[in-house]
Amino acid sequence: MKKLLLLGIVITFLIPKQVTAQKDGAAVAAVAGGLLAIGAGIAAVEQMKEQAELTATQWVLANNPELESFSLKTLSFNGKKLKDMSATSVITYKIQEFNPSMDPVLDGKKQVLFGFTSHGWINQSGIDFEKIKWYLVDTAEWMRMMIAYVKVSSEEKNEASLRETLMSGKVVNKGIKVKSKLIVPFFKLEGDMYVVTDYSSEMKLVYNERSLGIFLKETKDLVQMGRGDVIDIHEYFFDED
Repeated sequence: MKKLLLLGIVITFLIPKQVTAQKDGAAVAAVAGGLLAIGAGIAAVEQMKEQAELTATQWVLANNPELESFSLKTLSFNGKKLKDMSATSVITYKIQEFNPSMDPVLDGKKQVLFGFTSHGWINQSGIDFEKIKWYLVDTAEWMRMMIAYVKVSSEEKNEASLRETLMSGKVVNKGIKVKSKLIVPFFKLEGDMYVVTDYSSEMKLVYNERSLGIFLKETKDLVQMGRGDVIDIHEYFFDED
């Protein structure tokens, strides 16, 4: 908010001196109103982020009693604007265990929690958590998902080879790279083309240009995870800290 206040002060000095006092007042009022709107939007997103993190933590506590010490941080709210929130189809959280101490270090098991949203999950009252379906994956499950995803998004079908490539490489927009070399290129599809694999009893994985689609069989919702989110999750699991 300090940055917004400073911006408002700077803008008021940029208003031309020769305009009338009445116009000056109107211009300053418009700037102030805009800053208030921006501030309200930032505050609303931050409030939703905190609310979602609390609910995710409660879900973990209720459904994973074996987790006695862990960190939970959101991945997908960063950089979001209020107008973009209703279009968000999946919220992601990174979870990592640690040993309690005076100076704890996050060095334990890593997991990612997906919150798959349905239409209308954000309304005038805030977040409707009844419209969110939770799904927790660990490193092994994520690897299985990525192997299935890459098999439908490329010509490579050998699972052992894919596992080795995914372990040592990086997922990028065009495929999988190992030491800056594109080892597994993804198919170049048009925006209305889809390739589908029946991954499990809960979901189908859908390849579309620059996204990972997850079709939830229970709710019949197709959620789109951007390639950037896929890259972030894969790096979280497999990059050395």
